[in-house]
Amino acid sequence: MNRKFEKAIHLFDQANRNDPTVEVWEGLSFPKELLYAQRMTERLAQFAPDASEALQLAVRCQHICRWQIPRDSYEMNRKGYLTWRRDLGKFHANKAAEILSVVGYEEATIERVGFLLQKKQLKKDVETQVLEDVICLVFLEFYFEKFSEKYPAQKLIEILQKTWTKMSVKGQQAALELSLSKESLALISKALKD
Repeated sequence: MNRKFEKAIHLFDQANRNDPTVEVWEGLSFPKELLYAQRMTERLAQFAPDASEALQLAVRCQHICRWQIPRDSYEMNRKGYLTWRRDLGKFHANKAAEILSVVGYEEATIERVGFLLQKKQLKKDVETQVLEDVICLVFLEFYFEKFSEKYPAQKLIEILQKTWTKMSVKGQQAALELSLSKESLALISKALKD
């Protein structure tokens, strides 16, 4: 890849190193959003190895500085959640645009990355759909297990069903090939039957 791309990835990662939340993975401690960004890049490479530069950039900064807009700063209901998600998309797009401008990307790439980060035209735009598939796969592989400790089975089934409908057929097939616990697989199986 080119120097601009390498510099952008470096600056995205540098920003995410400031995450005060630490996640331990395989005995090592990582800033949470830095680890998430690395997982996203790895999954994209497996899922869509020919991804465009704009999509690779969007995947790497999908949660950039996310901790700066905490979920609990919004009402803890569906409306609050949706507003938070919309605001996060704009926030991530703006953060990405600042960095991409600094490293010399042209406006078309900056706008495309922002478009993807705001999940515009999901199900219609191929790259927005790939981004969503990668998000869902990373969630299922690395975060669903811990997430499932917080909610009753019926709520988890509803969440899995919503996740499933956001994914493409290719994404769904990839999800079924993930190495998940028996408990997670049982919940997914029940969600798909219902």
